[in-house]
Amino acid sequence: MRHQLGYDDIKAAAERIAGHVRPVAVAPAEGLGDTGGSGRTEGAELWLALEYLQHTGSFKARGAQNFLRAHREAGTLPDAGVTIASGGNAGLACAWAALRQGVRATVFLPANAPQVKIARLRSYGADVRLVGTEYAEALAACEEFAASSGALASHAYDHPLIAAGAGTLMEEIHARVPGLDTVLVAVGGGGLFAGVATAARQHGIRAVSVEPEHSRALHAALAAGRPVDVTVDSVAGDSLGARRATALAVDAARPEGDATGARSVLVPDEAIVRARRELWEDRRILVEHGAATAFAALLTDDGTVGAVGTDSADGTYGYRPADGEKVCVILCGANTDPATLSTSPAPH
Repeated sequence: MRHQLGYDDIKAAAERIAGHVRPVAVAPAEGLGDTGGSGRTEGAELWLALEYLQHTGSFKARGAQNFLRAHREAGTLPDAGVTIASGGNAGLACAWAALRQGVRATVFLPANAPQVKIARLRSYGADVRLVGTEYAEALAACEEFAASSGALASHAYDHPLIAAGAGTLMEEIHARVPGLDTVLVAVGGGGLFAGVATAARQHGIRAVSVEPEHSRALHAALAAGRPVDVTVDSVAGDSLGARRATALAVDAARPEGDATGARSVLVPDEAIVRARRELWEDRRILVEHGAATAFAALLTDDGTVGAVGTDSADGTYGYRPADGEKVCVILCGANTDPATLSTSPAPH
């Protein structure tokens, strides 16, 4: 698989999925992140990209549509249908896109995946198979099934068609928020970031990847210069719990040596939990922990003004916008149980 994603790939994806996904809504978010007089976003112009309103409740619908439609165009959709391993959201998107196109879908998930996601998968007619307790175990079972059945193997994030579909989100944000300086993106395996960063660079926009400090596949890959395995232990692990980042994201995140080069930051679990609750209490926006992770970068106290946060032994923490900076936070998914607003696991 090639490890670079081009802007032409994203433009082709946008044409392919036009009319088959919901255009993203954006909303100004003045004052968000400044509760308690913190001043963390004071002076910046803050926007929210409400991608959690997308079909299936997450951005993953874009990549799934692009993947299946591209294979249909090429005549490479087998009778055995499509199969995917997913912590939930990618499986939902794959099953939904398959249902729309009359294709069978077999979805492998960790046994501890949220029940709300499992129930929705079954509502799309997918054959749901629960394996292990981590994404990597579900992936191994999916690969074995694809080899034995002849089903087309999709991927939650590690495929150029999936990443290009995700990148169409940045195209829409750019059209809706003129003069945007920075976009904050939560990262698990990095498919969304790969697409968004590729499109953002085309438009001179800084893309900042945001990961939980204990689930940092992309951050570790950038430190090592290549994708490496990491341990996963985060409140956002159900959707950001990839052990290894896609090389597409590593390539897209390489510093460009200018102000719009992609950046990588970490946030603690306590900031993720706080971000999710603030979105609900201040805006009545209910998202999953993975989606709240991008906003958590603005709540992490280590951030230095106008740049990525403070370097530490563990990496770079938080993002604080400069005065006048126009920032968009992508809220990428909402497949969550509302009850967990008051029962979130204790942060590290």
